[in-house]
Amino acid sequence: MTGMNVVGDLFGAGKMFLPQVVKSARVMKKAVAYLEPYLQAEKLASDLSKNAGKILLATVKGDVHDIGKNIVGVVLACNNYEIIDLGVMVPCEKILARAREEKVDIIGLSGLITPSLDEMVHVAKEMEREGFTLPLMIGGATTSKVHTAVKIAPHYSHAVVHVNDASRSVPVAGSLISDELRPELLKNVRAEYERLREQNKHAQSQTKYISLNEARRNKFKTDWEKTEMVKPSFLGNKIFDGYPLEEIAEYIDWTPFFHSWEMKGSYPKIFDDPVRGFEAKKLFDDAQHMLKKIIAEKWLTAKAVIGIYPAKTIHDDDVEVFQDESKRKSMAVFHTIRQQTQKPPGQPNMALSDFISPVSDYIGAFALSTGFGIEKKIEEFEKQHDDYSAIMLKALADRLAEAFAERMHQRVRTEFWGYTKDEKFSYDELIGESYRGIRPAPGYPAQPDHTEKITLWKLLNAEKNTGITLTESLAMYPTAAVSGLYFSHPASQYFGIGKITKEQVEDYARRKNMKVEDIEKWLGPNLNY
Repeated sequence: MTGMNVVGDLFGAGKMFLPQVVKSARVMKKAVAYLEPYLQAEKLASDLSKNAGKILLATVKGDVHDIGKNIVGVVLACNNYEIIDLGVMVPCEKILARAREEKVDIIGLSGLITPSLDEMVHVAKEMEREGFTLPLMIGGATTSKVHTAVKIAPHYSHAVVHVNDASRSVPVAGSLISDELRPELLKNVRAEYERLREQNKHAQSQTKYISLNEARRNKFKTDWEKTEMVKPSFLGNKIFDGYPLEEIAEYIDWTPFFHSWEMKGSYPKIFDDPVRGFEAKKLFDDAQHMLKKIIAEKWLTAKAVIGIYPAKTIHDDDVEVFQDESKRKSMAVFHTIRQQTQKPPGQPNMALSDFISPVSDYIGAFALSTGFGIEKKIEEFEKQHDDYSAIMLKALADRLAEAFAERMHQRVRTEFWGYTKDEKFSYDELIGESYRGIRPAPGYPAQPDHTEKITLWKLLNAEKNTGITLTESLAMYPTAAVSGLYFSHPASQYFGIGKITKEQVEDYARRKNMKVEDIEKWLGPNLNY
């Protein structure tokens, strides 16, 4: 797309906010699409020759998330870059083959789930092995400058640059392509990455770890005789198909919605911000308008399955799930990971298993999505060259999924499990999770191992009961999906595992009957070695 650099320049200078840029791009794309058949061939060729460069973007193999990548693509297109967007779940060989075929100037990789980090390392290694010299841009929610410096950059002898948001993609791309600007950028990036690697080494050397047995002895302790066990209203699985979107919408947390558009601030305070308040309100009004259409015209369908089961802790760090109260038939075992860093006196080394009784208890599970039907509408918007509406719909579908998780958790607490039947919380208290109980998800800080989703899916029969599938990297599809476990323990809380030692990795692999190297792959960011 050409002739759009004014929009991009204004955005890069901080005079326009991301929603404005994407909306402006929509208008210009539609105009170009209308005029293109009437353009003279030589004029079109002349315009194309003015492209700032050609950039290939892809969400890596196994990952299905692309909101951030799509936003970056629009912003770069607004600055006269020709964008080759390969979509999601793109294998390395396709990325590199297409980069050669299209003679691109830059490759940009995106990913959200933690296994994507390893896939990015793989792409960097393959680029080195195959003799590529193209710059590599890294982006996505789980990526970071530190991870890029420590894990990715050392495997590729040419430019590797982490780009943390869409606004940075423009100056970074421009510098990488420019013969004049590239040397200075790379000099600064390499110096910064070397500093980050040294800092990371120093931090690791200063962190003290304890043995797994010591960590278990310092577990979070509960006086189970004094802890009330509330019997749920049902045991087993319960399916929800076509859950009312108007009910779900009342539970939307709008703060992350603004963050997805790179507008920092909390809802509703962001509306009072002297710099971004006016544009934030316009974005919110657009979202409300589309949300009404989503509900009225049934653009999306919400589906869920939840389960509640008798359970108990076994082997300190695992939770066994049973078919009924007799506990004669085991249905599944969830494996948890324990914090191993040395804690100050009085602070426990926690694992999620600490919140389940070793004698008799219950645990819940869920998988849900509000993304069914989204592809049809996205296709319509793309045919209309309407990136703004496509990104808006994906962002709203994600917010609805999280809101659905909030609503189902509330019903579990007050109705299906009923351990807090009389709770009365305001919207702010619900969003702030002031209630009793937690719903941790595999792949997140308290249980960073995505492979626990396999057990979750079998227990819930999730694919059959909802239609939500898992990719080879265990990302959920449709992308607007949430899954996890329910814990009712009065003191249950979210926490991060942090780094763990090889001793625990080997113990965890044995308990899960997996190879150590496979566990190391899934827990890469959590290894202290």
